[in-house]
Amino acid sequence: MLIGALLLALAIDACLGEPPARFHPVVWMGHYLGWAGEQVAPLAVSVDVAARDNKSFGLGAAAWLAGAIGVMCISCAIQSLGLMLMESAWLGNVLAASLLGLALKPLLAWRMLRGEVQAVELALVESLPAGRERLRWLVSRDVSALTESQVRESAIESLAENLNDSVVAPIFWFMVLGLPGAALYRFANTADAMWGYHGVRNGRVWEWAGKWAARADDVLSWVPARLTAALLALVARGPGGFSGSALRREANRTPSPNSGWPMAAMALALNVCLHKPGVYTLNAPGRVPQAADTDLAIGYTKKVVFIQVIIAVLAIFSIAFGASP
Repeated sequence: MLIGALLLALAIDACLGEPPARFHPVVWMGHYLGWAGEQVAPLAVSVDVAARDNKSFGLGAAAWLAGAIGVMCISCAIQSLGLMLMESAWLGNVLAASLLGLALKPLLAWRMLRGEVQAVELALVESLPAGRERLRWLVSRDVSALTESQVRESAIESLAENLNDSVVAPIFWFMVLGLPGAALYRFANTADAMWGYHGVRNGRVWEWAGKWAARADDVLSWVPARLTAALLALVARGPGGFSGSALRREANRTPSPNSGWPMAAMALALNVCLHKPGVYTLNAPGRVPQAADTDLAIGYTKKVVFIQVIIAVLAIFSIAFGASP
């Protein structure tokens, strides 16, 4: 059931892409987090931004836990229904896999990620302003002053980071905990994207209100981020890859404990320099990325997804046969 659901979800993603927003579970998570964020994050004009705020931290943790419990309950109910359907011979197995596959698909965004990165490169061919504007769909930073190479760097960085967030990590947690694992991860990752900011954003103070969400995402992304980096090393340079010490050194240059790993692996794989002005520089001796590097990076990520699916299928088989006695 789990293997069939995973393969079906990836097939739907490849053929149809994302469902309409009104039917998208991650959009629903975003609506809840947007509403809850207004309740837990104080307005900047009403508090001391630099002061410790235990109340906001507690409210943020409680709101996160409430949302996570709701997501887990719904996903557990869907998976339990799938297990019940499996009792009806081969037709039940098909229905169960179809149910879980349809529920899993919105938690993966592989086709959309590839398409958005390719769209940035195509927009750059048209003009630099067009490339900057298209990049806004991928990143939250100010893009108005970025050069052509910086726009391309940002797109490649986003491809590497979101390869983990939107594909590798959801599949990893699906492999470990089934649909509830993938759903919980996507909720945690969405919460971090909306709440996990230092200081003030959109007039509200997130330093303490979003701290629980940021730490939860750090914990759940720790293993998948390093798995993503290892797979990128494998597909880019073969079994030898680049050295683990080089990868660790570059990954530690970023302030995030996880996002630096896939970005550093991509920089080393392409032998390009990726940097965010004033924040980090990855693989400083590397060359400036060119248009061909975007296509090469997408090719690497396709191989990573293919290998991870094979690993997931083998792991699910191993878990199933190990548990059957």
